[in-house]
Amino acid sequence: MNIQAERHAQVAVIGGGIIGCAAAYYIARSGLDCILLEKGDIASGTSSRCEGNISAVDKDPGFDSQMSMISQQLARELTKELDLSFEYNAKGSLLVCETETEMAAATQWVDRQNAAGLSFRMLDRADIRQESPYFADDLLGGLACATDALINPYLFCYALIDKAQQHGLRVYPRAGVTAIARLSAARSPSARVPDFRIETTAGTFTARQVVNAAGVWAPFIGQMLGISIPITPRKGHIIVGARQQPVIERNVMEFGYLINKFGGTRQVDPDTEKHGVALVLEPVESRNFLIGSSRQFVGYDSRIDLQVVQTMARRALRFFPKLADFNLIRTYTGMRPWTADHLPIVSAVDEVPGFYIAAGHEGDGISLATVTGKLIAQMLHGQADTIIPTAPLRYDRFAGQAGKGAESDGQADRVQV
Repeated sequence: MNIQAERHAQVAVIGGGIIGCAAAYYIARSGLDCILLEKGDIASGTSSRCEGNISAVDKDPGFDSQMSMISQQLARELTKELDLSFEYNAKGSLLVCETETEMAAATQWVDRQNAAGLSFRMLDRADIRQESPYFADDLLGGLACATDALINPYLFCYALIDKAQQHGLRVYPRAGVTAIARLSAARSPSARVPDFRIETTAGTFTARQVVNAAGVWAPFIGQMLGISIPITPRKGHIIVGARQQPVIERNVMEFGYLINKFGGTRQVDPDTEKHGVALVLEPVESRNFLIGSSRQFVGYDSRIDLQVVQTMARRALRFFPKLADFNLIRTYTGMRPWTADHLPIVSAVDEVPGFYIAAGHEGDGISLATVTGKLIAQMLHGQADTIIPTAPLRYDRFAGQAGKGAESDGQADRVQV
C-alpha cells in the first residue's frame, strides 16, 4: 500500500477515547475500510480519567435504560470476541439511601425500571449491611440493579483497537486534527474519490465519511466544517484509594447521584450542593478503589480543586465512616461531554453529507460505548433497521436552542427528592 492509499479510507474516526475506539471496532468489523485519528495516545483523555461503570441503575427509565441494556449485552458479547482482557466484572451495582424520602423515591424508581423490563429490586437495612461491613449503620436501604458491570476503560479501549486492527483498522496516534475540508457534493456510493480532506499534525488524510468522536473537543471539530455542536465540558474529580482490604465487591452510588445527574433538588450542605458532589465508590481488580463524584461547569479548566476533593472525602465518610482509616494515594480530574437533555448525539449531519457525530455522552460514555459504536456502523451502511431508534439522538433536535445555558437543563422533573 503506497502512502497516499494508506492515508485514505472509506471512514475516518476522529477521537481515540472509548466512543471512538468502539466506533472504529464496529466499523472495521462490518467490513468498511477505516482509520482512527487521535491527537494524543489511545485513551489518553476522558477515557483514562473516569470510572468503569456499564450501568443501567442511573439511567432514566424508558429509552435511556433500554439503550443501556443493549449496550450491556454487547459488552458481554465482547468478553468472548476480544482477545485482550478488560477486567469485566458483572456483579451488579447499588444505590443507597440515607432518608425516608429517598427510600420512597427509590421505590418509585424501582417500580418504573421494572415496568420497563429491567432487573431492579429494593434493599432494606439488613441487605445493605450484608453488602459491606464498612457501610454506616444508619443507612436505611437502597436498591440493586443485577445487570450492571464494571470494566477497566483504558484496557477496554486497547482491547477494541487490538481486535479492530485484525479487521484492517489503521490507527494514527499523535495526529491532532487541525482542519477539515469537504471536497465535493454528495457522490455515488461507487465513487472512489475522497469527500473530506483532514489536515493533522501527522500529515494529511482523506476519507469518504467522517465520524466525530472527539468527546468534549467535538465542538472544535464541528467548527472546522461550519456547524455548532452543543456539547459543554463538565468537570469531575476522582480520588484513588490504596490497595488494601476490599471495601465492597460491586459499584455503589448514593441515591443523590441521580438527583445530581438529572438536576433535581437535594437536602445537603452548601459545599456538597455547590460542587455537585455525590458518593460513587468503585472497586477495581487491582484492589484499589475509586471515589467520586463531582460535577462542575468550569470550561476546560482541568486543575484539581482541593475544596472539591475535601467535599468528596467528607461525603464518602458519611456512607463509609471507616474509610477514615484507609489511605488515599492521588486524585485527578476528567471532562464529561455534557448535552442539555443528557442524551448523546449519535447522528448524521444533514448540512454536511458524510459527516457524523458520536459524542455528548456526559458520564455515560463507558456505559453506552458499545451501542454507540454499533449504531454508527449501521448508519454508515445506510441501515434503516438499527439496533436502537435514532430519532432521540439526532443532531438536529437542538435546532434553535443555541442560547440555552448549561445550568438550565430542563430535566429537574426526572428525579425529585
